[in-house]
Amino acid sequence: MSNRWFKVASAAFFLGMLSACGGGGGDSSVPGGGGVVTPRATAAETSRFLIQSTFGPTEAEIEATRDTTFAAWITAQQALPEGTLALDYLNTRRDQLRNPPAPAAPNPTADVNAGHFYAYFWREAVTSQDQLRERTKFALSQIFVISFAEPQMNVRGLGSYYDMLGRNAFGNYRTLLQDVALHPMMGVYLTHIANQKEDLTTGRSPDENFAREVMQLMSIGVFELNNDGTRKLDSSGNPIPTYTAEDISNLAKVFTGFSWYAATPTNSTFGGGGRNDASFVTPMIAYPNFHSISEKRFLTTVIPATTTPDPAGDLRIALDAIFNHPNVGPFIGKQMIQRLVTSNPSPAYVNRVANVFNNNGSGVRGDMAAVVRAILLDTEARNMSAGVDANFGKLREPVIRMTGLMRALNATSTNGLWPVNSTSAPTSLGQSPMASPSVFNFFRPGYTPPNTKTGTLGLVAPEMQIVDEVTVAGYMNTMQTTINTGIGSSNDVKLSYTKEMAVAADAAALVDRVNYLLTYGNMTTARRQQIIDAVTAVTIPSGGTTTQAQIDAALLNRSKLAVYLTVVSPDYILQR
Repeated sequence: MSNRWFKVASAAFFLGMLSACGGGGGDSSVPGGGGVVTPRATAAETSRFLIQSTFGPTEAEIEATRDTTFAAWITAQQALPEGTLALDYLNTRRDQLRNPPAPAAPNPTADVNAGHFYAYFWREAVTSQDQLRERTKFALSQIFVISFAEPQMNVRGLGSYYDMLGRNAFGNYRTLLQDVALHPMMGVYLTHIANQKEDLTTGRSPDENFAREVMQLMSIGVFELNNDGTRKLDSSGNPIPTYTAEDISNLAKVFTGFSWYAATPTNSTFGGGGRNDASFVTPMIAYPNFHSISEKRFLTTVIPATTTPDPAGDLRIALDAIFNHPNVGPFIGKQMIQRLVTSNPSPAYVNRVANVFNNNGSGVRGDMAAVVRAILLDTEARNMSAGVDANFGKLREPVIRMTGLMRALNATSTNGLWPVNSTSAPTSLGQSPMASPSVFNFFRPGYTPPNTKTGTLGLVAPEMQIVDEVTVAGYMNTMQTTINTGIGSSNDVKLSYTKEMAVAADAAALVDRVNYLLTYGNMTTARRQQIIDAVTAVTIPSGGTTTQAQIDAALLNRSKLAVYLTVVSPDYILQR
């Protein structure tokens, strides 16, 4: 691809990103509730739906989904068994490392590393059939955060945590909350594993890290909310805090006395002695001697002081109190909307989703399958005219941009291992799965770029928190390399251009195909013409001495250029 078109695309991309921060006028709210979809949706409607609900549409998935309804597609997806589990994959890879084919000698101490998890992620994100679960699991991982950034993180343990999120993706939030609280890798990450009861003699207090973050980030947030996600205000017009420092310190007492699983628990195993494979992937167990027996007051709940420690009972009461807090529906519902559909959902949209969280229609609270269904079938999500509103939609985060490209262009791994390592460097994608720099994810749900029209309009653009001049250039360079030669070790993961090359002699037909696959027909008329002009400039040789190899090379270059100019354009970066 010529440097000229690379430079033109770079400028267009960066200006488009700045424009995206500017926002626009209008109200994206759509009255009514529930989505009604005709049996035969258009290709554009279907592609847009799959952009919201998968790691990216494929041509086959678009056509298959058009033959059903979106509601039926969700039902079928939620009924699918989970694909390959991360822990199973990592165990298999470890066995292969420890017992390599002859003549290599066995290496009994060999172990998996973060790169093996990344390979698993990319393989499943691109090739797994249970796309809705995979996409929901990834969204949950950005709310219930643990990360390879923690030096003590165990790779197999992190894999089992990711599996746990997938297992609960369509389960009940209450179960998810407990599984998160008791997973040893969350215990390591937010330091409540081996958390000890208070000691007035030494001045020791229970670790408050998880107690604070489980409320702030994973359940109720810092301010009381109306059911539509707007903040409640006191008589002076100020937001009302959901909890106090005392709530945190008292809740922290609940999370004392839980530590590493051991078949025969002892004081030594409480501190991590004798850990084995099971310790990193099995829920923490209670060690009553280390659990606080003092009174615990939090969120209007009181657990009386006792002489007999009851860690399991105290945990149940605490998690029930959090689960039943009225903030959970709008707080979690809005974040899931932001991850899947739009950064600035209308209060009416949030209210409808929160209502489903509160009651799935059968009297069940916290049904995540119903919540995901409500998000994707809501009229605001399904209304194609919403894409016209400058405030509707979201920036596709870098990982989702890459998976979208890979799925659209039928990416395959040459060696079958999908060896795509960390892409967190700002000179790469600036993001890797399960590798955020803090518990606040790579970007906060309430982030507003400073000094932009977005802030003036009171809007948020979470993904813009990891956008700057370096990450823009890093993304573009990474995409250029991926499109041209592949990505991963030795450029192992490669894209296929067979179908694009088949129509590339007609520049307009090629661009329309790319538009259909990558931007659900959302490419602006001006952008379409710009890319057609660029593609046309790549001449297809002809004449008596022209070989088929020369023609194929030109068709391939046209295809790569059309794809590249699309994925660096605002039409692709912005999910509308």
